[in-house]
Amino acid sequence: MKKSALLILCLLFFITGCNHQATETSVPGWKAGVARVVITPQQSMWLAGYAAREHASEGMIHDLWAKALALEDSLGNRAVLITADVLGFPKEVSDRIREQLHQKLDMSRSQIILSASHTHSGPVLAGALQDIYPLNADEKEKIRLYTSFFETKIVEVAVEAFRSSEPVRIYAENGVSRFQVNRRNNSERNLAEQTELKGPNDFAVPVLKVASHSGGMKAVVFGYACHPTVLSDYLWCGDYPGFAQIELEAKYSGVVAMFFQGAGADQNPLPRRTVSLAKQYGQTLAASVERVLEEPVRSLPAMLTTAYDEIDLSLSPVPSVSELEKTLAETRSMPVYYRRWAERFIAETKSGIPPVTSYPYPIQVWNIGGQPLMTLGGELTVEYAIGLKKMFGNDIFVMGYCNDVMGYIPSVTILNEGGYEGDTSQQIYGLPSKWAPETEPLIHERMAKLASQVNVMPK
Repeated sequence: MKKSALLILCLLFFITGCNHQATETSVPGWKAGVARVVITPQQSMWLAGYAAREHASEGMIHDLWAKALALEDSLGNRAVLITADVLGFPKEVSDRIREQLHQKLDMSRSQIILSASHTHSGPVLAGALQDIYPLNADEKEKIRLYTSFFETKIVEVAVEAFRSSEPVRIYAENGVSRFQVNRRNNSERNLAEQTELKGPNDFAVPVLKVASHSGGMKAVVFGYACHPTVLSDYLWCGDYPGFAQIELEAKYSGVVAMFFQGAGADQNPLPRRTVSLAKQYGQTLAASVERVLEEPVRSLPAMLTTAYDEIDLSLSPVPSVSELEKTLAETRSMPVYYRRWAERFIAETKSGIPPVTSYPYPIQVWNIGGQPLMTLGGELTVEYAIGLKKMFGNDIFVMGYCNDVMGYIPSVTILNEGGYEGDTSQQIYGLPSKWAPETEPLIHERMAKLASQVNVMPK
């Protein structure tokens, strides 16, 4: 009898333990998948980002990459973050990619983030920088063919990320790194003589950690608000973000490291211009991410909501044909790209093509288990991150250069001060004039409304 009772008791413990284990494993949580693909051009092409460049590429320092993180919460809500070593996703490229992802994965624009690192050592894409370089027919054809290849690879890497999905845990935290310098308020030429740096900054290093249930890390997503402009030669390279990702992937075996650009349009890595400095800044940023990963991080529950909108941003009054012709006739020292921009605009106006007076500006908010992630298009200046953090708290993640890079997005302060980011940078991107004065308050207002749709409320 005693043996029978003991046997029954053991069976009860075994069944109870199995049921408990089954209950634990049956509770739905996060699923995530990652994938990556090389996007380095296989032929010499023009590099994007510096108007002073005089010819096409001459080789590479390291490969360029596109990477994807596919997410699915406990209710089956899905999203995909795609990062790429390019200057930006032009609107026509972004639209085609998102349409293909809608067809293949049944995903809306709110569920897709296309994030450019903004490296200035990546290829020119179709639909961008149309006036900056002296492109002949052969170079334009190279750009067209590469852009088609690029779009195909971006779609493929997103699909592959979902195929590799498995149960995971997701964590978030912010680190810090301080090599960004506000380029509008500090002279690069005189930096060595300065004893203090001036101007607004955002030194945050947002980090998203994705770990498998076995405990191994699957992916790390991190960001920083600083122009990848250490290098200005003719070699393909991801600049400091590329070196940071290489460093993290070497330290954590099997991990896919993904970088996103913050509101770094007016922030430069200084000093710069050498590969050694690009490596140094990459290692510095990687060390900031490592510190976050080695300390306690917030676990995010498996709840995902997404929202997307486009704001009709107005442009300031367009200069007249006579004003442009007068400027061209009187000023001989202007940049070559300005002359191309003005001559194209004059020709279009005379042929009856009306100037663009507004632009559909993309904004987006994800709520990843209580971690707000806010994306904005264009070359976003740092005061936008500062303003959004004042509204929603310092823990939010702010991403610029997302879904469409159509020009600089200056703050009210920069618009009033003028200069490259506020007055003349639109010529690089082919816009007819600078943004209207109400741009910054309108973006903040619409971001607040969009955030409320995913239960992200102002503090």
